[in-house]
Amino acid sequence: MTAWPTVQLRDVAVQVRRPTVPQPGTSYRQVGVRLWGQGAYQRNTIDGSDTKYSVLYKVRSGDIVVNKIWARNGSVSVVTDDLDGSFGSSEFPTYETDKSSLTPAWFYWYCKTDHLWTQCDELSRGTSGQNRLRPDRFLDVRIPLPGPDEQRRIVAQLDRVHGLIEKRRLSIAAVDADLDALLVKAFERITADTDQRPMSKVAPLVRRPVMEIDADGSYPGLGVRSFGRGTFHKPTIRGSDVTWQKLFRVEQGDLVFSNIKAWEGAFAVASASDHNRYGSHRYLTCVPATGTMTAHFLWYYLQSSEGIDKIQVASPGSVDRNRTLGQERLAAIDVPVPEIETQHWFNSLLAKARRAQRIREGTTEEVNALSSAVLHEVFGNG
Repeated sequence: MTAWPTVQLRDVAVQVRRPTVPQPGTSYRQVGVRLWGQGAYQRNTIDGSDTKYSVLYKVRSGDIVVNKIWARNGSVSVVTDDLDGSFGSSEFPTYETDKSSLTPAWFYWYCKTDHLWTQCDELSRGTSGQNRLRPDRFLDVRIPLPGPDEQRRIVAQLDRVHGLIEKRRLSIAAVDADLDALLVKAFERITADTDQRPMSKVAPLVRRPVMEIDADGSYPGLGVRSFGRGTFHKPTIRGSDVTWQKLFRVEQGDLVFSNIKAWEGAFAVASASDHNRYGSHRYLTCVPATGTMTAHFLWYYLQSSEGIDKIQVASPGSVDRNRTLGQERLAAIDVPVPEIETQHWFNSLLAKARRAQRIREGTTEEVNALSSAVLHEVFGNG
């Protein structure tokens, strides 16, 4: 196959400015650009009196739009029809293409490739203002450019493949949503007439401080992701590197809370691989009472909307970083306590659902890899 010619963007596009002075009492739809070629989108609509910018710039369908700060991370795309007539600040320069040479849809797909991201990263380096990409330098980007008919033919193929991939993604998401709904109904049924008891009675706080740090010792770290996404392993630190912080040991089966991020779901059940790892004083560990409460059942409840509400009440503060989960407040949270056999039944249902979800996540990764492979196959020839 003959390689396509490459041209600089400045050969087929020019920067365009459509300035508008914002007026109080007039609404302005704002445009944004997602990272890694994920497209332009509509941000919030603002009143003209609410912007700090003295001038806004109108974008039109088919424009190339760039986020100067994040262009190095693929924040480049093409304005879609539904965003026509929206506005961006000077941080979002726009470019109009010579459509007889470069179709906007061709560049839209090129925005999803690391070919473009790498160039934007290189062009952003060394510039002032946190590596902002200067608008004129963006025009130095080089793109593969077959003829317009070939562009349209390939774009049609990419659109068709993307449609099939997106249909698969939606199907996977629908199955996940249905399964989550079934879990919610099952949980509601088994807790409908169940008494609630405080955490202090069914899963009290248990702390295992390292009383004396061994300077030559090694302490593998543990962290907890927000939004119920489980634990992760931090690097092992040497005892000689431990300064102000205290260390607390975690055991398998603990319910581990990040006391500064618990309000957004940063708590998880410690697995076998987490056993004998260490967290700072910021991590609280609760141990379910044997024969009364199970960790996974408790985790599921506290991750529910009702449970999260209680965690948030127990984490006062007006600023995110200051929303700290208090130990006494945590201990006072009431949780449902059905019979232990019922909890085990639900846990088995939850485990099956999670196994099925992991299989679907693997399928999603394969679908994403297919999408990347298709783009590489197309633009790798350029």
